[in-house]
Amino acid sequence: MALIESLRFGPLADRTDLDVAVALTKLLYEDFVSYGTDGRDRRLDDEGVVLVIKAHGAVVRRLALEVPAWPFRTFDGPQGFGTYWRKNDMSGSWQARRDCVEGILGPTRDALEELQELEYESRFKHGPAGSFKNLIFAAVGPKPEIVLRDAVNNNVEIVRNAENCLVYSDPLPPHGLTWRQMVAWWRTHHQPDADEKTAADALYRRLYRSLDSLPEQLVLRTYCAAYAETDGFELPALIPQVYLHYDPYTRRSGKQSGALYRQRMDFLLLAPDRSRIVIEVDGVQHYGRKNPPDAEGRVTYTAVPQLYSDMVAEDRRLRLAGYEIYRFGGWELTQPQGEGERILTAFFTDLLKRHRKPAP
Repeated sequence: MALIESLRFGPLADRTDLDVAVALTKLLYEDFVSYGTDGRDRRLDDEGVVLVIKAHGAVVRRLALEVPAWPFRTFDGPQGFGTYWRKNDMSGSWQARRDCVEGILGPTRDALEELQELEYESRFKHGPAGSFKNLIFAAVGPKPEIVLRDAVNNNVEIVRNAENCLVYSDPLPPHGLTWRQMVAWWRTHHQPDADEKTAADALYRRLYRSLDSLPEQLVLRTYCAAYAETDGFELPALIPQVYLHYDPYTRRSGKQSGALYRQRMDFLLLAPDRSRIVIEVDGVQHYGRKNPPDAEGRVTYTAVPQLYSDMVAEDRRLRLAGYEIYRFGGWELTQPQGEGERILTAFFTDLLKRHRKPAP
């Protein structure tokens, strides 16, 4: 009990006051409920419960919460719970005694749970900004033409080629978007009679069709191979060809309406720690301009500083908007003997370790 007594004078070295307050609230709640019902499983005696109530009050006060008002201080005796319930017409009802304990400690428990949630939320590296509207992605064939109808509310409309793309507008879970959730969305909207495995295969094939670059195809194949592993369906979904303006966390605040530029991310991953991760695969066209074939039919490229500048300027804008951006050169992903796949496997392993959901 010396440890309990010390709590009246300051926090413990290895436990936060919040953790201690939650534990003491649970201990007091369960012991008084036990005493008021069958009397079994109590861990405290009268002397111990007095010390715990005092320590509990000190810790709760340090958390700037209201300290419970106790109409009794012990289990037995003149100031005990038993005496209190007999004086207040609870002798014939276990439920009435439970309700009494709930009335004393319930508000404190609820306030502590709110603090726990706030503390938990603070562990996230990137909190979401803006509000979810939709994801427009994986276009096949002619690209969709998208019009911004209301810039303030980020209301958009696909006015042409809507049938060629996918639109995810279900409520976004608070901790990212998993492959299982994407498959559930696909089944609901595109393949309602399919089982999960069949729908997952169909969705993967549909996403793969949206990629016409061999390096991009390798990225999707390498990442999605992990879906076949144990708990693989709980991994974040890797979403290809996402139209930049309409991802879940970006809101345009301009005052004009009208057609928007065709800006896309190669891949978007909404991680469990709420990070927004963009993966780009850069072919030579990202930094060079194609020259006419020479006399022997060989094609070369000339470096164009403006193309490179435009690319890094967009990277800066995205980072300021809260994204993480990772770029791969198309060349490194087309090396022989599986080198590209090894590079990607190592990258995704480290990326997923870094962006796990914070421990509660």
